[in-house]
Amino acid sequence: MNKKLKRLFWPGLWVYFLFLAGFTAAAVLTRNYILAAVEGGLSLILLTYYIFCRNRHRKEIQEYVKTAFSADQQTDGAVTPFPMVLVRMGDGCILWANDRFCSITGYQKQYLPQPFSAHVPHFGIDWLASGKTESPYDITLSGRRYRVHGSLFRAEDPDSTTVGMLYFCDLSELYQVRDEYIRSRPVVSIILIDNYEELTKNLTEGAISSLNARLNDAITKWTEDYHGLLRKLERNRFLFVFEKRDLNRAIQGKFSLLEDVHEIQSPSGLEASVSIGLGVDGANFEESYNFAALSIEMALSRGGDQAVIKDRFNFTFYGGRNKEADHRSKVRSRVTANSLMELIGQSSQVFIMGHKNADLDAVGAAMGISCMCRKKGKKAYIVLDQERNMAEKLLAEILEVPEYKDVFISGQEALVRCDNHSTLVVVDTNRPDQVECKPLLEAIPKVCVVDHHRRAADYINPVVVNFHAPYASSAAELVTELLQYAVEKSDVLPIEAKSLMAGIFLDTKSFNVRTGERTFEAAAVLRQWGAETVEVKKLLQNDFQDTMAKYQIIKAARLYRQEIAIAALNASTSRTLAAQAADELLNISGITASFVLYPDAEQVIVSARSIGDANVQVILEPLGGGGNTATAGAQIQNVSVKEVLDQLVASIDSFYEG
Repeated sequence: MNKKLKRLFWPGLWVYFLFLAGFTAAAVLTRNYILAAVEGGLSLILLTYYIFCRNRHRKEIQEYVKTAFSADQQTDGAVTPFPMVLVRMGDGCILWANDRFCSITGYQKQYLPQPFSAHVPHFGIDWLASGKTESPYDITLSGRRYRVHGSLFRAEDPDSTTVGMLYFCDLSELYQVRDEYIRSRPVVSIILIDNYEELTKNLTEGAISSLNARLNDAITKWTEDYHGLLRKLERNRFLFVFEKRDLNRAIQGKFSLLEDVHEIQSPSGLEASVSIGLGVDGANFEESYNFAALSIEMALSRGGDQAVIKDRFNFTFYGGRNKEADHRSKVRSRVTANSLMELIGQSSQVFIMGHKNADLDAVGAAMGISCMCRKKGKKAYIVLDQERNMAEKLLAEILEVPEYKDVFISGQEALVRCDNHSTLVVVDTNRPDQVECKPLLEAIPKVCVVDHHRRAADYINPVVVNFHAPYASSAAELVTELLQYAVEKSDVLPIEAKSLMAGIFLDTKSFNVRTGERTFEAAAVLRQWGAETVEVKKLLQNDFQDTMAKYQIIKAARLYRQEIAIAALNASTSRTLAAQAADELLNISGITASFVLYPDAEQVIVSARSIGDANVQVILEPLGGGGNTATAGAQIQNVSVKEVLDQLVASIDSFYEG
């Protein structure tokens, strides 16, 4: 093997013969004819010998390749019917190629070595050097698509040059069939009119028929361009099946139905809104339909008015930039309260957990769930890091209440106490990576979620009871609604009412943003249960030093797009101050959105607020953040503030220009 490989690398000697011819000519010019005759004769003898050896070596290479690949026959000088080439790995030069390779690349056999890249551009062979036997990507030559395979041959001598044999499999027809198969795969979609109940409320039958006709026309007009199958399943739900070849057109058109349907209004002036859930790449129609159903559920949990695509791996979101409309039903609150109380009654103990660095909303919502557990006579534990949170003042007051003497525990303690009959209630977050103790989430099989943030792709699943309403102002508001159907007024402690009111105060910025009819109803109920707004206001007060620090953050802010304030800090600060600074920036005339960035150990934290058209949740989602249209945040690991600032600006530009 070693001798054979060494023979493959004999250099082309034509340049030496040119020098010999030059010396012979020089001898003739100097009239030294005897020397010229001797040199010319020797040159001819050496040339004849070289041509003989070259032809013999070429045959040896062909025989070696033939033996190495166990070929049975040789056609037109080629070892196999595949295009093949032998490449020196050191410098990438072609040592040998069969006729089929020459015909598809234009390679011409010459005496001087030629680089492989000159005939097959934009195709590297590093994969062969790394030990792989198949190229990770295909190549197109002469209008045909090839998949490239290869093998390495190394001599026993470690200093010897390594050669690689490449052979090209023509799979053009196979790729055409594959591509057509992919393009013709079915996309199952569900089109849902989000606010159909509100649109038809208090309308006559004639007005409802007219409204239905306009909605049907808008949906039919949009689907006609995709040559699919449209069927009406219910009064507000449609099934649409079309081929995947048309999906990119729908994406490029930004699912224009989302905007077109806004032109349809009820007699009261309410605009229609639709959500589109699409299932892609399912193994069969049933799986694709299930993907579409999950997409619709995701779209509704994020506020509706958007398109969501679910494939085998992830969700992709389009639209959803408008503010959510409140579609909650008190019936759902009552049913959820009954289901949760029944589950609590069947549990040995209940663990309640919010997000990391729990704020007043997370603590208040957890207190409300604890009240429900006490009503059912079940022991409740609130999982909280008492060293790292944003509710120190409230916790100090809670710990003085006898009923909460041993309620707050750490995540490690909860893991020790839990059993197979325990229930976990997660409040104020729906993402598994943001909970206070992720191992506890994985350890307890029965999980309930009460949250008001727009759902992200990595939401907690599965859940036994899910009360998710992105239209609500806060998790405390949702828990207050549950308490109205689960307990009596006398069952609620004043500190619990105060904690719930504090959560609403925090997330609504003292009832200035994201407030609706249900928000004030919840606040009124809490007021009846003993919550004092003045006392709650004191929980949100800062001392003099923190107030000065907050205004230093505001001073560092810069204006972007004439209406967005961005404060990028080089020094760390507290999350509470960053959030308050973001809120305070919105008090400046002309500012409709604000972002505060600051480093925190090995991560950068972003706090965002909006009172305008900017949906800060959509803006921060590409950065791994979440929240809702008016309040959002993100935590980006192992990056600098400058890098996060660049990503944020790019995401803002994409939001406004998309």
